[in-house]
Amino acid sequence: MGDDPAEPTTLVVMGVSGSGKTTVARGVADALGWAYAEGDEFHPRENVAKMAAGQPLDDADRWPWLRAIADSIGAAEEVRENQVVTCSALKRSYRDLLRDGHPSVRFCLLDVSPDELRRRLESRRGHYMPASLLDSQLATLEPLGADEPGITVPADTDPDGVRAAVLDALRTGAGS
Repeated sequence: MGDDPAEPTTLVVMGVSGSGKTTVARGVADALGWAYAEGDEFHPRENVAKMAAGQPLDDADRWPWLRAIADSIGAAEEVRENQVVTCSALKRSYRDLLRDGHPSVRFCLLDVSPDELRRRLESRRGHYMPASLLDSQLATLEPLGADEPGITVPADTDPDGVRAAVLDALRTGAGS
């Protein structure tokens, strides 16, 4: 995956807040020498303010954000750049939008127990996403479908072990 310069790969590391998307994605991008894009940076100011106030986003909030990420994926594909992108991508419809016209996209769902997620979010500092929104994200999360290109990786363990599992799955072509 991603070895043929004619066919770039975009790995979307996905999951709810606190699942380790940024840590794992940066580690994978560094290990492979791929570009990295932080999905949170594509949120409009209004979305960040809404979440910081403890209000969950609705689909009307998410669509422009997802389109901006999809546009970034398209730009990387045009220059044949392999990349790792973080994006919660909680619903199938969101993932469909990210994949539409973008054959490079593969997903990696980080699967973390609710208790561990809560622990992580309650101890996290400096992030706009409060722990109070975890339940709404868990209720929204739709697991990867069998027909979606990607893998689900247990992520309750340390980030190095999760990163190694993701790299191994990429090397073996799991979920392609």
